[in-house]
Amino acid sequence: MPTKRVKGKNGGYALLNNLRDGRTAQHHQAGDTVFRQGDPADAVFYINDGQVQLKVISDEGKERMIAVLGEGDFFGEGCLAGQPLHMATAVAASESDVIRVQKSAMTRMLREDKAFSEMFTEFLLSRNVRIEEDLIDQLFNSSEKRLARLLLLLANLGKDGKMEPVPKISQELLAARVGTTRSRINHFMNKFRDQGLIEYNGDLKVHSSLINIIVRE
Repeated sequence: MPTKRVKGKNGGYALLNNLRDGRTAQHHQAGDTVFRQGDPADAVFYINDGQVQLKVISDEGKERMIAVLGEGDFFGEGCLAGQPLHMATAVAASESDVIRVQKSAMTRMLREDKAFSEMFTEFLLSRNVRIEEDLIDQLFNSSEKRLARLLLLLANLGKDGKMEPVPKISQELLAARVGTTRSRINHFMNKFRDQGLIEYNGDLKVHSSLINIIVRE
């Protein structure tokens, strides 16, 4: 069971501290389910620390990962637009501290707290841009470029000259997210490693120079 333990590393958490009720701190181990597809959508969640994957499962049982979220991200916000059930399953990709905010409390805070409302609006706009970028990426880029972009996003792009760690993720999930086969993912991962763009000996690390795969003609 999740325990009430939140580290409070960022501004979003500081603003959520203004809530007097309707907020629950949760601690999840890697692999824990935060909520399942089809569960009642009655709360918004905020990642204070760690990473969470959003996955969708079809009627045929096929699983697709649609997002990997990290510190400072919200999820489950569809309830604010009248979504009655969660459209995806949220799973902790690493040890994570998550804040659950009841829909009524979230609505009240958005109405009464200007700073929080501005932060949440900025988050939604940024997510919308990311969705548009993902769509363009899927329509026009090769699977090699899509994989490179996904790895950079998972590593938060990193910094020049440094290898940045990526949360543990299987090649099957990478293939599902990129929209190709596992064998193609394995081929490109080996290629990137041979070129010194990534390292993986247990843990996966991504070099910022991987972006050259995306920008080249």
